[in-house]
Amino acid sequence: MSKAAIKQNANASAEAQLKALNITLPAAGKPAARYVPATQSGNIVYVSGQLPFINGELIHKGQLGANISIEQGQETARNCALNILAHLRAICDGNLDKVTKVLKLEILVSSAQGFTDQHVVANGASNLIADIFGDEIGSHARVAYGVAGLPMGVAVEVAGTFEVA
Repeated sequence: MSKAAIKQNANASAEAQLKALNITLPAAGKPAARYVPATQSGNIVYVSGQLPFINGELIHKGQLGANISIEQGQETARNCALNILAHLRAICDGNLDKVTKVLKLEILVSSAQGFTDQHVVANGASNLIADIFGDEIGSHARVAYGVAGLPMGVAVEVAGTFEVA
């Protein structure tokens, strides 16, 4: 969908935006350890760091600035954000329209020494979230970390904090 079409749909609900953008969220996966993928306290939902799984397979293992391009990093961050949305939807009883504000995204980028474009990689997640929730709900605080390594050798991991009704 073009940026103009996304702007035209800016007032659409999150669920309507998913359809308009032809996005099907993956099934919310289960963690491999004793923690939960998302937890809610009052009206705040914390979604644990999500890895870039697509149909059970990890995409883009490696480091930015070594064997992963910025474009691949952005795609990986976007995929992590899709997995966040799957868990968020599950905790919201199957309805992302319950989200009243995206508060913060944390993007961890596996970075080779000297790589300094973590913020550009993070745009893959931020842009998807803003496209789905619109500017009013989807504008969020963000931090992008450069790290030496991530679980299972992935290039990007993303976590999020949301306010829900």
